[in-house]
Amino acid sequence: MARITRRGLTAAGFAAPLLARPGMATAQPSEMQPGDAADAARIAMDAYLYGYSLITTEVTRVQMSNVPELRGLQAPMGQFLNIRRYPPADYRGVSAPNADTLYSLAWVDLGSGPVVFSHPDMGGRYFLFPMYSLWMPVVESPGRRTTGGRAANFLITPPDWSGELPAGMRQIRSPTRYLVILGRTYADGTDADYAAVNELQNQYRLTPLSAFGRPFTYEAPPVDPNPGFSMTDKPQSVILGMSAEEYFSRMARLMGSAAPPAAEDAAMIARMARIGIVPGQPFEAAKQSAVVQEALRDLPRRALATIEANRAAMGTNVNGWIITKGLGRYGTDYMKRALVAAFGWPANLEDDAVYPYATVDSEGRPLDGANRYTLTFAAGQTPQVNAFWSITMYEIDQGWWFVPNPLNKFTVSPRNNLKTNADGSTTLYFQRESPGAERESNWLPAPAGAFIPMMRMYWPKTEAPSILNGSWAPPAIRRIG
Repeated sequence: MARITRRGLTAAGFAAPLLARPGMATAQPSEMQPGDAADAARIAMDAYLYGYSLITTEVTRVQMSNVPELRGLQAPMGQFLNIRRYPPADYRGVSAPNADTLYSLAWVDLGSGPVVFSHPDMGGRYFLFPMYSLWMPVVESPGRRTTGGRAANFLITPPDWSGELPAGMRQIRSPTRYLVILGRTYADGTDADYAAVNELQNQYRLTPLSAFGRPFTYEAPPVDPNPGFSMTDKPQSVILGMSAEEYFSRMARLMGSAAPPAAEDAAMIARMARIGIVPGQPFEAAKQSAVVQEALRDLPRRALATIEANRAAMGTNVNGWIITKGLGRYGTDYMKRALVAAFGWPANLEDDAVYPYATVDSEGRPLDGANRYTLTFAAGQTPQVNAFWSITMYEIDQGWWFVPNPLNKFTVSPRNNLKTNADGSTTLYFQRESPGAERESNWLPAPAGAFIPMMRMYWPKTEAPSILNGSWAPPAIRRIG
């Protein structure tokens, strides 16, 4: 679903002075003076970037789960939302839609204790259930690559849980009270396979540990009638609409309760305290020095502009393809984490998937459906994966969208029974008109105007040739007419 597409955090606390406790006093006003203006401005910007993934995930959580029942792409906390089919050609919901895997998404609240996530025997089918903390890194990624395909129960525990692990369960320690599971299950797009995957989706379960093994009837939690922001605006717009004071107040409140900072963030926490931002303690801009108040002026707009200015740094251009790796685990690279939150929330580990995309041909010219193109893989050099690969065609119109075409074909992949050339190479055709009936298996229909092909490589190989170490890369797209 995300266009760009997470550090395995452990539950990490801070020494008593850093984590707020109930009843603690308001944070002390900053003592920064006029001579500290440049330092205050840097800290304010860095603090905003540091918290951007947290605020983005929290806004997304509320917008997706603060509902009384399943509806559209929303589901109450603790209930799976299963996508049953690939989107149609005219879908304009989430940019860069997927036509390889069906999504199963659930938000989990660990406030009342551990929750058991269960899936049935998946047979030989590829599947993936990455779990993301409120800070957005991957907590763990159960799936074909990591845990195999047999039926399994995973005990997801809150940060401070120290109970006994039930027999036959694998523990997943969440560093935050809330986390999201963004499951993907492979489907080939036929009615028969949709039915098989839907039956698997029906068996994805979340059960409180206290009720596991006994009859359990799910009840949706009550809806918050006043979440404090729009339930329909895009998260980026919601965040941009927050004042710096509101933003930092939410951030400090979350850090003091649902989302304690990681131990590695101690230096950032100490820096933020210099301008009055302390986990669990209210942040009041009016009580800060004039220098700090000036540093907060128009900060949301300036911070978003800074994030956008760094967008190109997310990927490396190889043969006209933008390849982004190293996502899902961020450490103290807060800029990269903010970039992913803004433009690719929440992102897979590169071990699970890499999504190269192209915007230009071999001569550096923008891709356009007015022309015809080929992409040729040398013999034995198709995308090197342990699971599967595909290329999806997107037209560009305030987002990346499927291209309507007579074949209703949005991807090209080995499941199309690709034809090889006499020398063993494989040539794909990116163009608006059919390249001829004998080549249609290798054809990816293009729109009339600008387009972007995105390659999805699930479970990329680690040994050479591998995209992960740079010993394999997609070949350039060549214009032929």
